[in-house]
Amino acid sequence: MSEHERETGLFTGSVLFGGLWSDGEVAELLADRALIGAMLEVEAVLAEAGEAAGLVPAAAAAAIAATARGLDIDPEMLAAATARDGVPVPALVQRLRRAVTGEAAGFVHLGATSQDVLDSAMMRQAGQVLAVIDRRLAGLVARLTALADAHRATMMAGRTRGQIALPVPLGLRVAGWAAPLIRHRRRLDEMKPRLLVATLGGPVGSLSGIDPGAAARLEAAFAARLGLTLPPMPGHAQRDGLAELGSWLSLVAGALGKIGADLLIMARSEIAEVRIGGAGGSSAMPHKRNPVRAELLVAAAREVAGRSGVLHGALIHAEERDGAAWTAEWQSWPAMAVVTAAALNHADGLLDDLEIDAPAMQARAGDGVDRGSADRFIDRVIAEAALRDGRPSDGRSSDGRSLGGRPSGGKLSGEGEDA
Repeated sequence: MSEHERETGLFTGSVLFGGLWSDGEVAELLADRALIGAMLEVEAVLAEAGEAAGLVPAAAAAAIAATARGLDIDPEMLAAATARDGVPVPALVQRLRRAVTGEAAGFVHLGATSQDVLDSAMMRQAGQVLAVIDRRLAGLVARLTALADAHRATMMAGRTRGQIALPVPLGLRVAGWAAPLIRHRRRLDEMKPRLLVATLGGPVGSLSGIDPGAAARLEAAFAARLGLTLPPMPGHAQRDGLAELGSWLSLVAGALGKIGADLLIMARSEIAEVRIGGAGGSSAMPHKRNPVRAELLVAAAREVAGRSGVLHGALIHAEERDGAAWTAEWQSWPAMAVVTAAALNHADGLLDDLEIDAPAMQARAGDGVDRGSADRFIDRVIAEAALRDGRPSDGRSSDGRSLGGRPSGGKLSGEGEDA
């Protein structure tokens, strides 16, 4: 079993079920060795920040940083102590101190507490994971907006409350899949400064034992060197950042679940408006083509939504540090990130293999050709996606061609009715 296969929960870490629930790239970023490496980097940066603040001699800071960055600690070496202490940092610091020679050992972990190291390390990991998820979201949005553009005139039966309502373009439904994903990318931009923060508060969150002026220099240098935001105060007992991360992952997974739920209906035998390639087989009914990837999008949304409640429960964080609340976070958000990343891969695979039966859709839509404002709405979604990626916000490419692939009149902002 590889390192990442032991991480982040029963199904995400299972060899048997890993193909359904896990994602190798993200799980590797969250593996034990990756976390240990991130904690050692925090200790290296802490020593360097201590030098910048005038608290650690230059020679000692250099020795600690070099040793921390070159130290290889096997997770098994920390397992027993972690079970005893409830956190891996004390044993890690002990090993680092032993590896640092001479007087420099006395400056290891200066002013910090275990939560400072683990929280800061996890936020470094979270930044890497979110970069992967955002990259995949960007790719999926690009594919969905292109699909929406290509099917502006493909009419299908619109359905409300499970019943056929009025004809609607397939492109509008697909644009509706893309629109929340674009918003979630914007939410991520807004969330990062609140979430990806450095934590340095010492034993009770006051950086006690360090002169306030030196402490200010220390925390500023610490955050800057880690590439994290410096919050107004250490968030040892303020866990809204991780709760917001859980909500965001649930929003992303839920938007993907909506795509899966729609495709499950569209692929039903008696509807058959789409066919999902790469479908799974049945042990008893060889004629079936089970829409496994679409099912997994729905299941992943439910799984991530359920785990988000744990992170919201951890907001009830008593006094200056609450081990019961804090430790509940460690299993939850990494598993949610892995499942969300896996769902993004499944969504991409769905689009690879999706076969759209336009004649079947048109037959059920009847003679309806009224697209109403659908084209305008599709244009807006395409323009929003372009704006998020830094392209012109008017829905046109740099050469003036409509990103929707056709002449675009009127306004895309929602003002006026001439588009």
